[in-house]
Amino acid sequence: MKIYTKTGDLGETGLIGGKRVPKHHPRIKACGDLDELNSALGWALRAIKSEAKAAALAFPLERIQNCLFELGAAVASEKEKGDPHFDQWVSELEKEIDEMTESLETLKNFILPGGSEIASRLFLSRAVCRRAERSLCEIDEQGPSLKSAVIYLNRLSDYLFTAARWANKVLKEPEVIWKGSAP
Repeated sequence: MKIYTKTGDLGETGLIGGKRVPKHHPRIKACGDLDELNSALGWALRAIKSEAKAAALAFPLERIQNCLFELGAAVASEKEKGDPHFDQWVSELEKEIDEMTESLETLKNFILPGGSEIASRLFLSRAVCRRAERSLCEIDEQGPSLKSAVIYLNRLSDYLFTAARWANKVLKEPEVIWKGSAP
């Protein structure tokens, strides 16, 4: 099977089910945002797998990548689908957020993305996640409900923020505190 099909050469692509839509269609944009998020997580995983102290993040991030792939398939279909996994996925993220938070200092300031390389990649993944969430909100206004998926991405952004803070802690990198722009 060839990787190129030439079916998108005229600026259209297919949704699951065969419907052709412009490549700028909101569902295709959201699929692209989810794909970019999955790629950013893969990039973060590359750094995590090279650092034993942060290895505890590898399994959850690989699970999240698989969830995002399933979410992308749901977004690429205009048919109403049940989403029985989203509640479970949200619960898993909340449990992991709570576990990481137990070892972190209470936030007393805003922090800027940065610190270790792993944390920086996770902060970038969080920003991409927020964009994907906004894309899903736009689709949700236009058709079959993706409210559970929006909740999942909202919680995932919280998870990625917490994971970045946790990575900085275990790698002994200080958090970058926002000091404002006043001289």
